[in-house]
Amino acid sequence: MAKEIFLCAINNILSGNCNEDCAFCTQSVKHKANIKRYKIKPIEQILKEAYEAKANGAIGYCLVTAGKGLDDKKCEIVADIAKAIKKEISNFNLIACNGTATLEQLKYLKENGIDSYNHNLETSKEYYPKICTTHSWEERYKTILNAKEAGFKVCSGGIFGMGESKKDRESLIESLKELEPNSVPINFFIPNPSLPIKSRNIEYSGALEVIKMVKEALPNARIMVAGGREQMFGTKEKELEMFNMGVSSIVIGNYLTVKGESPQTDRARLEELGFKIATNCHAK
Repeated sequence: MAKEIFLCAINNILSGNCNEDCAFCTQSVKHKANIKRYKIKPIEQILKEAYEAKANGAIGYCLVTAGKGLDDKKCEIVADIAKAIKKEISNFNLIACNGTATLEQLKYLKENGIDSYNHNLETSKEYYPKICTTHSWEERYKTILNAKEAGFKVCSGGIFGMGESKKDRESLIESLKELEPNSVPINFFIPNPSLPIKSRNIEYSGALEVIKMVKEALPNARIMVAGGREQMFGTKEKELEMFNMGVSSIVIGNYLTVKGESPQTDRARLEELGFKIATNCHAK
């Protein structure tokens, strides 16, 4: 039987107005990156884009908001969007990615249609203060614990190639192992001239090693390659090796502030490689 690949799409519903100083993120106003910045998209537009993602084969759909975390207003908006999508589209795993959050806020999102919560640790506890000073790594870890207590399926991973050491990568993976997320998104840093981090310190062989380490540490988690996939695995042969290492999920379409491959191209390549596109997000 052909291996199933799970497709997920991202909708950046609130972009580029974050006051945090994360050195890897173009959505921080402190870095003055040349990106689109906007307030919450109209629900009608988000719903239209959700239909498009579903038509392209996505069974996971992630609602992302820029900013450190949830407040009551943002929580209410995300809940309203979730209810609108769930009313219209079935068999669609809704994921919220809204930063740090309290247990009460997360319970509210769960009650209103969100199925999973995504919050990445990004890097090791030890390295994090070197790339962000406006909030702590511990707040991120606590948010994942809150999401698990709220009854969510949890999606948590990190970004590799931000100047961290091999020891930092091992430390991050060990922390993820403690948290036991259902899904682990692996991102590879994409340099931008506006960012304090000027180059990526990971290449193809190192990326494969990271995937192998994550799969060995979390054998029951769904391993996703998200941001940086096109830059790191740009050929059919490299992408096949990526999947053979244990990856079973990818993001299709655009990312937060970076354009991705067209969904049609990704689907065609998956079929060419002999994979089946999953139709049920809860299947193994």
